[in-house]
Amino acid sequence: MQVSQAVQGEDGVDAALVAMATQLNLDLLGGMGFETPAATPNDLVIGVTADDDAALGRALARVETALATRPAEAAGAGAVAPPRTVGSAARRDGATIAFVSTPGPYAFADAMDALQHGLHVVVFSDNVPVEQEVRLKQEARARGLLVLGPDCGTAVVGGVGFGFANVVRPGPVGLVAASGTGAQQLMCLLSGAGVGISHCLGVGGRDLSAPVGGASTLAALDLLADDDATEVVVVVSKPPAPEVADAVRERAEKLGKPVVLALLGPGRPDLTAVAETVVAAAGAQWRPPRFWPAAPAAGPYPSIRGLYAGGTLCEEARLLVEAELGPGAHTFVDFGDDTLTRGRPHPMIDNSLRTERLLAEARDPSCGVVLLDVVLGHGAHPDPAAELAPAIVRARNVAGARGRDLAVVVPLIGTADDPQDLEEQARALRDAGASVHLSNAAAARAAIALVRGGDE
Repeated sequence: MQVSQAVQGEDGVDAALVAMATQLNLDLLGGMGFETPAATPNDLVIGVTADDDAALGRALARVETALATRPAEAAGAGAVAPPRTVGSAARRDGATIAFVSTPGPYAFADAMDALQHGLHVVVFSDNVPVEQEVRLKQEARARGLLVLGPDCGTAVVGGVGFGFANVVRPGPVGLVAASGTGAQQLMCLLSGAGVGISHCLGVGGRDLSAPVGGASTLAALDLLADDDATEVVVVVSKPPAPEVADAVRERAEKLGKPVVLALLGPGRPDLTAVAETVVAAAGAQWRPPRFWPAAPAAGPYPSIRGLYAGGTLCEEARLLVEAELGPGAHTFVDFGDDTLTRGRPHPMIDNSLRTERLLAEARDPSCGVVLLDVVLGHGAHPDPAAELAPAIVRARNVAGARGRDLAVVVPLIGTADDPQDLEEQARALRDAGASVHLSNAAAARAAIALVRGGDE
């Protein structure tokens, strides 16, 4: 993906694809106008469309240079060969945590190797079968270890971020998160109120499902109970299985530390309300999240479309909208769902699917408001506003040409210390015509107000 982006940045290059020959990538190659080759996922495909032969030559030279680059250790005659397995790396380096990000069908073997060599495991990989997740967590429990994931998008352990991680200060709050962007929202809201994090243990989005039974959540609670740096514990999840939620509540009541449950569901507090509760429990002063309003517009706004990169943020917005406006008329899509990330980058890295859908919504007369989340931090797109702001301008112009106004409301999840520059991102998105909120719940309520005909 990095090579593709670098090549596409060459002058005169219209599009570039340098990728393994998965079915999705072959389809993308066909969409670029090439005849689909007979290839397997073990093959590399390269497709470049350019304005002229000179641009094509520069692009292919860029590809060749990138692919010819070797790791630094290959440069010296006496260099030590890199380890070929997780277990051999653990023996060589004395590690305590393994980070697994291999494709889902292969992640189980690497994660099990790590557990059998005494390592806690962060499984960033998605599309791991649930049966394998259960088996990994059984193995971890037998060995007194912890599995974070699969599909652990966010974790912070002792100040070290794994996956998509915002820059947060150290502090007294420990999170157990069956949710990636839900954890990021909470950490960012707490950071905005001056409250830091001891650890954020992302247990995977399925951990509180009935098949998995909260295995890693319960183990993480026990670890945080024994952690001197953690004074307040928060458990955040998409709607859990009722029997698993009961087990978590029972364990929380016996933990010996204050525990705040942020288990999303109808009638339950939203994440911003939870953050306010946690700030008070940590003995700090709550600061309402900032927002940057868009210029007033006329409307009307018949319905809401949620085009989300974050699954928990998507679910939170859906719950709030349906509680106020009823179900049926409004559509919410989690573009980070496993079914939409198979063979392609997560939408927190690559916004192309969402920008295409945004333009489609601009042409749809039944769409009045679009909720479009932007998540900052390490691992995320280095400048999401550079892609999304022009797409917002174009979508609003397309709707305007059809005699309607399209309101875009952006939940911006980030901290002042994130590398993308929170203020700059907010201003760029606001200048493109979007209203911007650091609270996803506030953004959803602003969208609701627009549909109702009020002022957001």
